[in-house]
Amino acid sequence: MERLQKILARAGLASRREAEKWIQEGRVTVNGTVVQKLGTRADLVKDKIKVDGKLIRRPPPLYYLFHKPARMIASMRDPQGRPSVGKLLEGWGKRGRLFPVGRLDFNSSGLLILTNDGEAAQRLMHPRYGIKKLYRVKLSGCPSEEELGRLRKGIRLEDGVTAPAKVRVVEALRKNAWVEIEIGEGRYREVRRMFEALGYFVEKLIRIRLGPVHLGLLAPGEIRPLSVQEITTLKKSVGL
Repeated sequence: MERLQKILARAGLASRREAEKWIQEGRVTVNGTVVQKLGTRADLVKDKIKVDGKLIRRPPPLYYLFHKPARMIASMRDPQGRPSVGKLLEGWGKRGRLFPVGRLDFNSSGLLILTNDGEAAQRLMHPRYGIKKLYRVKLSGCPSEEELGRLRKGIRLEDGVTAPAKVRVVEALRKNAWVEIEIGEGRYREVRRMFEALGYFVEKLIRIRLGPVHLGLLAPGEIRPLSVQEITTLKKSVGL
């Protein structure tokens, strides 16, 4: 069950604010009854929802892989007016049809899945399904095996001990290092805070895999539809 204005927006008919106006004007019916109360919930699969007498049909599921560049908010809007995924989708004419799955902070880049499949998105974000996320991280120094061992066992942060992570040094440079780390949690800025707890500053952070889906060679700012095989394996990973 979702709010009626959200259903209309996701169907690509209007922005959520415009959909609210339609509801208040009495243009929307659910199972033959005019609904004018904002916040009313409905189910697009089970209920017959109409706007101006025209039946709303569930849009086909869409799945895209987007390489979010750094310095972009991975949400539909930002009160501070910074670049956001929502603004980008609006420019592509896809706002209301797609939304980002999960978080990727402002200064991080990499794989972000965009979809209109609410159930799949919810499961991908839910810790019960333990979807693994792989990151490539450039640090201000090169961590020792002993330090990496702390991450592999779980390291204490202000919001509790992290789950064990898989981590390895990919390339040790003169003053810093590239490291790959795989986690199954979704805490706020978790990877950054894990390395900060060891005394390292994260210079770059790129998500290169989410579950079975890989970023590959997609350049920052580019988007592509997921293949049929990618969609199948992604949905299978969350029991769909």
